[in-house]
Amino acid sequence: MSMESNKSSIRTIALEEHFVTAAFMEGPGWIIKDQAQAARAHPQVAAGITKLIEMLSDIGEGRITHMDAAGIDMQILSLTSPGVEQLDAMEAETLAREVNDWLADAVRRYPDRFAGFAALPTSSPSKAADELERMVRTHGFKGALINGHTQGRYLDDEFFWPILERAEALQVPLYLHPTLPSQSVMKEVYTGNYSPEIAGVFATAAWGWHIDTANHVLRLILSGALDQYPKLQIIVGHLGETLPFMLPRLNRSLPPEMTKLKKSVGAYLRENVYYTVSGFNWTPAFLDLFLQVGAEKIMFSTDYPYSSMHEARAFLDQLPVSPADRARIAHRNAEQLLRI
Repeated sequence: MSMESNKSSIRTIALEEHFVTAAFMEGPGWIIKDQAQAARAHPQVAAGITKLIEMLSDIGEGRITHMDAAGIDMQILSLTSPGVEQLDAMEAETLAREVNDWLADAVRRYPDRFAGFAALPTSSPSKAADELERMVRTHGFKGALINGHTQGRYLDDEFFWPILERAEALQVPLYLHPTLPSQSVMKEVYTGNYSPEIAGVFATAAWGWHIDTANHVLRLILSGALDQYPKLQIIVGHLGETLPFMLPRLNRSLPPEMTKLKKSVGAYLRENVYYTVSGFNWTPAFLDLFLQVGAEKIMFSTDYPYSSMHEARAFLDQLPVSPADRARIAHRNAEQLLRI
């Protein structure tokens, strides 16, 4: 392992690390390309987006060089948002299979540095379940990453439960990642007495992505899905997408007497959910998560290339936790959950 002298020797496995393929960029990735086009009047912004696309596209020596410099040993790679979730079934099936095979080739080339989360054609749940099984059994993938809603529908809808059932049977987690809000939600919730630019950031990186993902987790719990599939493990990023702060309130306001669930909402959040850092390198927010769920449910991530690997690694090294808990967060929890 190559790393800078100021880094500790602790192993690091990062779980929310993104990539794109050429086919994706010609399809759902047009959103990223459009941002570059729209920023042509601002050369510095346009150059930044172009660089971002280059970094997303590199699953090879260039990325590994950046990992070495930052002290990152392994990345679990996933297709960046919006993924394939907003596509119709046949198009989603084709692109997901192509993307997954491309990622499998990269993992084969660098098995000590990369592993994969599958992209799933969630608009066709039975096919998505089969694709998850193919990637896990044939290519050793570690689970799947699902980018938010599927054309406005969430995983609490029993339509999607074949995916949950298969993930539990395969003993692999599902990573719930944010995606853009639907147009109706954008209009009704996030558009207001401020500029469209502010509304766009409010709906995504500043707030909406995280609240929507927290809602997704809660919908899944309240639907009874985690009673139906009690061994299923969910992963969320960004230090819990606001859920740790609200956990005691959720327990008080939604008791089992009301929900008719087998456990309290907080019990599911502590027993069926793992949490990663993914760019939220802020100690106060980390401490809230740590105090609510414990080190056994927290895992490292950097959210590369949207956030800095160097900053994430520096954050890990300064966390006010014991060496044993730092090791759990850095690699041991991931090794156990993903069977690395």
